[in-house]
Amino acid sequence: MTAAEVFTPATYATGVPYALFRQLRLTSPVCWIEEPGTGGWPAGPGYWAVLRHADVKHVLRTPDVFSSYAGATQIRDPDSARDLAFVRAMMLNQDPPDHSRIRKVVAAAFTPRAVRELEAVIDARAAQLVGQVAEAGEADFVEVAADLPVWTLAHVMGVPDEDRRLLFDWSSRVIGYQDSEYAGLSTADPATLSPMGRAALRHRPGTAVRPDGRPVNPRSREALADMFAYAHALSAHPRPGTVMAHMREGGLTREEFENMFFLFAVAGNETLRNGIPGGLCTLLRHRDQFERLKEERELIPAAVEEMLRYWPPVMNFRRTAVRDVELGGQRIRSGEKVVVYHASANRDETVFTDPDRFDVARRPNDHVSFGFGPHFCLGSHLARVQMRAVLTHVLDRLPGLDIAGPPVRLVSNFQNGLKHLPVRAAR
Repeated sequence: MTAAEVFTPATYATGVPYALFRQLRLTSPVCWIEEPGTGGWPAGPGYWAVLRHADVKHVLRTPDVFSSYAGATQIRDPDSARDLAFVRAMMLNQDPPDHSRIRKVVAAAFTPRAVRELEAVIDARAAQLVGQVAEAGEADFVEVAADLPVWTLAHVMGVPDEDRRLLFDWSSRVIGYQDSEYAGLSTADPATLSPMGRAALRHRPGTAVRPDGRPVNPRSREALADMFAYAHALSAHPRPGTVMAHMREGGLTREEFENMFFLFAVAGNETLRNGIPGGLCTLLRHRDQFERLKEERELIPAAVEEMLRYWPPVMNFRRTAVRDVELGGQRIRSGEKVVVYHASANRDETVFTDPDRFDVARRPNDHVSFGFGPHFCLGSHLARVQMRAVLTHVLDRLPGLDIAGPPVRLVSNFQNGLKHLPVRAAR
C-alpha cells in the first residue's frame, strides 16, 4: 500500500490499514497525503497526516497553532465560504474561548453525577436489547447496538420515543455519505412519527445531488433542512433538565443552536453505533479474552478502554495550521491541513507494549479515542456507561455468543464502522 491509500475511503472497506500506519510512523510520522477526487467529490489540496501518539496529542492541545475554526474539522474542505461559515458555529469547529463558552452551555448534562443518574435506565435498556438476542438466538448486532445510543440520546435530548429513528437516519446520512448503503438511508416510518416528526420530513431534500451533478455537502444546512426544522420545533417546548432545555436557555445564536443539535444527534450517536459492535467483534475474535472476562468481571472497565483503543470509533480529525510550524521534522505552512490519526496513535509502539495485541487487562491505556485537549469528548462518561452496560449483559446472557458470518464494514475514511455483524447465541 502507498501513503495515498490512507485517504481513500475504499481502503477502509476491508479494514483499518494498521500495517501502513506502522510503516509510516517509523519512516514518515508526519507525511503528506494526496487527496484525489472520489465518489463524485472533487480533488482536494492534500494534507499532512500526523501518526505518532505524542505528535497527535501536541496538535490537539495547541489550538492557537492548529485551529479547528480555520477550516473546520473534516478532511474535505466545505464546498463554499457560506458552508464554512455555517459549520464554524459548531462547538467541534471552534477554538477557545468561543469553544469554551458553548461547551459550558450543555456541560451540566454530561457531568459524572448527571451520567450516574442515567445509569439505571441505560442498564435496563441494555438488558432488554441483549435479552432480545438471547431469546431470538441470532441477530445483527449492529442493529442491536445502534438502538442503545439512539435511545439514550433521545432521553437526554428530550426527543419523543416515536421520533428516535430520525436520529439514526440523520447520523447515517452525515457519517455514511461515502457508503452507498448509508448515504440515502431512511428507516423512519412516517406513520409512527409524532406530528412534529412528520412535519420535519416535509423539509427533507429530495436529492443528494446538486444541479451541476456534484453531491450536496451532507453537513450543509441545505442537506439537513429536515433535521433543523425538527430541532426548532422541539426547542419550542423542551422537557426540563434536557440538553434542549440547556440549549434554549444558553443564549446561543440560531447557527450555534442548529449546529449543537447536529453535534448531539450525530456525534453522540455514531461513536457508540460504531464502538459497541466494533468492540464486541474484537472481543469475539479474541476468544481467550472473552473467556477471561467471564471469569474476571472486575476487568470490564479496563476491557472497555482496550476496546476503544483497539477499535477507535473515529479514526481522524482535521486541524488547520494558522502559522508556519515544524512538526515531526516537516515544515508545515500556514493554511495547510493537518489531520491527526487516532487509529495510528492508539497503536504507537513507543507508548503501548505489543500494540497489536488485544488485552482486556491492559494498564495503563493512554488511548486517544476520545480526543485530547480542549476538545476532549464531552460525552465520554456517557459512552463508557453504555459500553459497560452492553458488555456486562452480553457476558451474563450470551456467554456462548459467536460471530455467525462475515462482518461488513462501513466505507468511510473517518468512521471506523460496521454495517453488519451477524452473531449467534449458543443454545
